[in-house]
Amino acid sequence: MSIKVSRLTWLLLLLLSCHQLLAFPTVSATNQIDKLYNLIKSRKSENPPNAELWAEVELDSLERSFSPVYVGVQDGLMEADKIVALPGQPKGVDFDQYAGYVTVDPKAGRALFYYFVESPQNSSTKPLLLWLNGGPGCSSLGYGAMEELGPFRVNSDGRTLFNNEYAWNNVANVIFLESPAGVGFSYSNTSSDYNTGDKKTAEDSYTFLVNWLERFPQYKTRDFFITGESYAGHYVPQLAYTIISKNRNTNQTKINLKGIAIGNAWIDDNTSIKGIFDYFWTHALISDETIKGINKYCDFLTGNFSNTCYQYQGQGEEEIGEIDIYNIYAPLCNSSAPKPSSPGSVKDFDPCSSNYIRSYLNLAKVQKALHARNTSWSSCSGLGWKDSPTTILPTIKQLIASGISVWIYSGDTDGRIPITSSRYSINILKLSVETAWRPWYSNNEVGGYVVGYKGVTLTTVRGAGHTVPSYQPERALTMISSFLQGRLPPSS
Repeated sequence: MSIKVSRLTWLLLLLLSCHQLLAFPTVSATNQIDKLYNLIKSRKSENPPNAELWAEVELDSLERSFSPVYVGVQDGLMEADKIVALPGQPKGVDFDQYAGYVTVDPKAGRALFYYFVESPQNSSTKPLLLWLNGGPGCSSLGYGAMEELGPFRVNSDGRTLFNNEYAWNNVANVIFLESPAGVGFSYSNTSSDYNTGDKKTAEDSYTFLVNWLERFPQYKTRDFFITGESYAGHYVPQLAYTIISKNRNTNQTKINLKGIAIGNAWIDDNTSIKGIFDYFWTHALISDETIKGINKYCDFLTGNFSNTCYQYQGQGEEEIGEIDIYNIYAPLCNSSAPKPSSPGSVKDFDPCSSNYIRSYLNLAKVQKALHARNTSWSSCSGLGWKDSPTTILPTIKQLIASGISVWIYSGDTDGRIPITSSRYSINILKLSVETAWRPWYSNNEVGGYVVGYKGVTLTTVRGAGHTVPSYQPERALTMISSFLQGRLPPSS
C-alpha cells in the first residue's frame, strides 16, 4: 500500500473492519472510504462530529424513569422467520435457523436485519450471544456469520456452503445483527437515517433486542452476552451500557446481560495509533529511523501531531509495502493466492472469501430464503457518521463497575488494531493484576496468552489476524467457550 498517510487517513483505515475491501473495492466500499475519511477529517473542522464521552454519569445515579422504547406486535413472526434451508447448504444440518427484519422505528420505516442460529444440542440450556461487526458500516452477516464464527462458510463457486465445525453456535445461540440501518439488508424508508452515529446505533440495537425477545420469548430470561470486533469496540460497550441503564426501567423488558467480549477493538484513538506503529517496528515492518522519528515528533498523549510527525507516518507506510495489514503473514487475494480445496476447509482460510460471500448473498434465491428484501448487498456501506467519541475507556470503566464480565481479545498477527494497541489502552485504566500473564491451550497447543486484571480479561489468540475466527477457528472457539463459562482459557 504505497500511500502517503496523514493521521486522518490512518484513523480511517484503522476503523475499517472489512480487510478485503482494500484489494477488491466496490462502489459501496469506495463510498465507505469517502464517508469515513470525511468523518475523521471533520474531527478537526469547524463543525466536528459530537465527541461527547459516554458514561460520564455514574450508573447508580441515573434516573429510573426511562421512557419505554417502541415494541411492535411480534405474534407469529418467529415462525415466519424460520429458514427452511439455505441454498447450497451441506447435508445434515441439525439446528434451526431464522432470519428477517425487526422494526425499530415504524414512523421512519427503519428495520434491522438479523440472522439467528440455535445450538444443535441443548439449545434451551445455552446462553444467547449477539455478534456485531464494526466499520462503522460493515455487515455482521457477511463477515461474522459467513466468514468467521457462523455455522457455514461459502465455497469458491459463490453458490454453495460448507460446514464450520468450530462455529460458535456449538456453545451458544447466536444472533448476527446488521446494524445500523443501511448496512447489508437493514434499511430505512427515511433517507436521513443513513446519517447516523454511535448513539443512534446503540439505541436502535437496544430496541431491536427488546423486540426480538418479544418475538423469541423463550430467550427472555436467558444469560445474554455481546461480542464483536474492530469498531465494535465502540458498538459493544455502548450497547452494554445502554442495556444496563435501560434495565432500571421496570416497564421494559430486562435483558440478562452477563458480559461482553471485543476483539481487535478500536478503544482509544491515541493509544491505539501508538500501538500500531510500535507493532510495525517490533514486527520488522518499518525502519529504526522511522520509529525514532514517530516517537520524537508524534505526541501520543495529546494527539497533537506535527507535520513532521505526519511525514514519518507516511514514510512508515511506504516502507511496509503491499501486504495484508489485517494479517501481516497472510497471502493476498490475487492470482497467486492458495487455491482452496473443494469443498473448502475452515482450517485453511481463503483470502478471497469476501468475493464468494458477496456473490452468494446477492443470489435471488438466497435473499428469498433469508426473508430479505431484494437488495444489492455489499459487505460495507457508506454512511454519514454524526458522533464518535475519541475514547471508549470511560464506558468500559462503567461496565467494570457494574460487575459484568469484560474481555478484550486480540489476534496477534493483526497490524491494523494490534495487540500492542489493546495493551496500551488497558494500561490507561491502571487495573491491578489478579492472574499473571500465562499461556493458554487449545488442542494441546498454545492457543494464546492471557492476563486477568481486576475487572478485565485480556487474551491473545496465537496466529490470528483481525478477524480472529477466520484464521484460528478452533482456538477462537476454545476462547469464547471459556468466556461464556466465566473462567480463563485452559492452562494446560
